[in-house]
Amino acid sequence: EAAERRWSDLDALNAWLVERCRQSWDESAHPEWPALSVAEVWQDEQARLMPCPKPFDGYVEHQVRVSATSLIHFQRNRYSVPTRHVNDILSLRVYPQQLVLVADGFEVARHARSFEREQTFYDWQHYIELVETKPGALRNGAPFKTMPDALQTLQRHLLRHPGGDRVMTQVLAAVPVHGLDAVLVAAEMALEAGRPSAEHVLNVLARLKDGVGALEPIEAGVPALRQEPRADVQRYDSLREVRT
Repeated sequence: EAAERRWSDLDALNAWLVERCRQSWDESAHPEWPALSVAEVWQDEQARLMPCPKPFDGYVEHQVRVSATSLIHFQRNRYSVPTRHVNDILSLRVYPQQLVLVADGFEVARHARSFEREQTFYDWQHYIELVETKPGALRNGAPFKTMPDALQTLQRHLLRHPGGDRVMTQVLAAVPVHGLDAVLVAAEMALEAGRPSAEHVLNVLARLKDGVGALEPIEAGVPALRQEPRADVQRYDSLREVRT
């Protein structure tokens, strides 16, 4: 039966294996003490075991070179890394479910491991530094098709106008500074206000950072004044008075 089963991912398979092992412990007699099950002996031994140390960091390490398009190749798939590492040799640490890229002892990228073939996996934030110097890369950049919906919608609005790629670059450059969540909130508010511009997004970010609520959009029409102006021309005479 197990040979014919299929699991959606390794987590599902491992969960099934753990459950089957526990069932087997309950059902199997211990080889040295047949009167007891494996589970019963384990329960007795568990109280005598030493505390478990830090989990072993088990991975297989490879040296990989970053391509000119800021990708590394592993098992016929491609994974992105920050563009500052183009042409560098990085350490690739292969885990059962993840791939970790390390440079000079520091993690620079992490991807879920894929067991498919001929796939490319981008993290669009790896390419922010590139568009800061080459904004035109936004228009045909495959990595940026993986951005959150709010940023993709904002980009479509901005790229309709001349210089929109440079404006969008300003928004993306704010992600490493303010964090992705804050930039997404600012982008959504700019879209809701009907004025999607870098200035609007950056203004909202500044106000959120200072703990000030975002400016409410002004409804169509003439805004109401809290204090109506007084038509009192005598006030100008006071300006002509010589004060001593």
